[in-house]
Amino acid sequence: KAPSGDNQEANKEKAEKVASLDKGTIVQMDAAVPVAEKPLLTDTDLNHNKQALEKDADNLKMQENEAHQANLQQLCRICGVSFKTDRYKRSHPVHGPVDSETQGLLRKKEKRATSWPDLIAKVFKIDVRGDIDTIHPTRFCHNCWSIIHRKFSNTPCEVYFPRNSTMDWKSHSPNCTVCYTARRGVKRKNQPSNLQLGKRLKIIAERARKTKSVKKQVQVNNKNLMKKIANCKKIHLSTKLLAVDYPADFVKSISCQVCEHILADPVETTCSHLFCRTCILKCLKVMGSYCPSCRYPCFPTDLVSPVKSFLNILNSLAVRCPVKECDEEVLLGKYCHHLSSHKEVKRKEIYTHVNKGGRPRQHLLSLTRRAQKHRLRELKLQVKTFAEKEEGGDIKAVCLTLFLLALRARNEHRQADELEAIMQGKGSGLHPAVCLAIRVNTFLSCSQYHKMYRTVKAISGRQIFQPLHALRTAEKALLPGYHPFEWKPPLKNVSTNTEVGIIDGLSGLPHSVDDYPVDTIAKRFRYDAALVSALMDLEEDILEGMKAQDLNDYLNGPFTVVVKESCDGMGDVSEKHGSGPPVPEKAVRFSFTLMNISIAHGNENITIFEEAKP
Repeated sequence: KAPSGDNQEANKEKAEKVASLDKGTIVQMDAAVPVAEKPLLTDTDLNHNKQALEKDADNLKMQENEAHQANLQQLCRICGVSFKTDRYKRSHPVHGPVDSETQGLLRKKEKRATSWPDLIAKVFKIDVRGDIDTIHPTRFCHNCWSIIHRKFSNTPCEVYFPRNSTMDWKSHSPNCTVCYTARRGVKRKNQPSNLQLGKRLKIIAERARKTKSVKKQVQVNNKNLMKKIANCKKIHLSTKLLAVDYPADFVKSISCQVCEHILADPVETTCSHLFCRTCILKCLKVMGSYCPSCRYPCFPTDLVSPVKSFLNILNSLAVRCPVKECDEEVLLGKYCHHLSSHKEVKRKEIYTHVNKGGRPRQHLLSLTRRAQKHRLRELKLQVKTFAEKEEGGDIKAVCLTLFLLALRARNEHRQADELEAIMQGKGSGLHPAVCLAIRVNTFLSCSQYHKMYRTVKAISGRQIFQPLHALRTAEKALLPGYHPFEWKPPLKNVSTNTEVGIIDGLSGLPHSVDDYPVDTIAKRFRYDAALVSALMDLEEDILEGMKAQDLNDYLNGPFTVVVKESCDGMGDVSEKHGSGPPVPEKAVRFSFTLMNISIAHGNENITIFEEAKP
């Protein structure tokens, strides 16, 4: 029953009176308290209040950080998606070894990575080794796990990356996106019910059919466009050249997805599709950074070589040579070498001179010198004209340079290096003094050395060793009597002529049949000339000894030379098969050794040379 109007007015008046009484009471109470009795806050109380506030703020901040870290554990480290979107709540640890399924896949694909950080860095280009638990999530979602599997397996599976780029994680802040998104949640919008559902479904089905046919036509057009972009018909082999009729699926697996030719220098994309290297690089440059087969994101840096077992199978395929009149079956791995032999033959045919009848035209190198001059007469005149005009008439330099360039062009660098050494005046032969040292150290006679010289020259075609006359010329510089010298004061009863070679050992001695038999032969050097020659050989040792003793100011002597003379009996020295002069079976060799050399310095003699092996 509704109350009457009078009762309502009476109730209203009562309520207003009570409110005014309460208000008045409050005002009176405030006014009744005197100012002097109000409590004053001391400094100690203020400090306590400040510390309590700071403690509350720290606790609040700690709680926020814990909540932030708890929210992070519900998000994927790679894509940032919540694990709640997965019906099965599947997730995988960012750190640590890979699971058994992934390990088996990597072993099958011959990959060496064994931990999740390595795989994440390889697939997503994210380094998770330096992650901090308060900033980065410690797990990743099953969708990213599927993307990793798709990169290393050939099994088709529908996976997508929900973001254009990887997540950029930051520490907790008042405007933290992680905590704000977790609090806000997601609410699905209400959709009004459609009354004409059947009719609409029919329209959608028709549109899908049309879209499918259009897509198919677009795919065909894209295929033709990619073939035009690759334009490799002349450089890649068609699958029709396979010598064996392989199954269609096998042929598809060894052919490029762009040009449909046999794979040449194959590469594998992130989505495990195979292409020729040149074809995929051209397509990526023109059409964009995605796989031509499945439109999965792909970059030139992601291209890798297939596993060795696949390459071995590919290289062992037999193909027919496409060159005319050559139906030879060649292994694909050896096809390039086979094709190069055809090119070599073709090059020779191009430069073969056309012979108009008569005898077959002989090769230039098989002709006589006169015929070679006749054939190259025009070329010689052209080279001569060029040399006179450009190189000051140096025909030899022009011809040698042409020859050098021809050798370099044919990758015959060894011959080119030898020719260059000859052009620079170095030559490839040994110095005569080196040849003489080899002959002496190996105890070769003149005839034995000459045989070796002729054999090496005939086999190699080059004069590596020098002939005997060059050795004799070099030997003269080493023998006594070659260098002029002078004795100060001059020696008594000794000729001042220094140009003396080998002399008769019996000269100056009285001839007596009793003392010296008739068949005695004596050959020797003059003593002073031999001494000078020995001192010249030791010139460097003497100078080094003087520098070691700090005697640079005493280069002019006087020197004291101690000589040890010796006499050796030599055994059978007769020449067995030579045609030279008769030599006795026994011989005696007189020699001397420079034992030490000293120089006067003050009141003492300082040794500057001493024979190590007297």
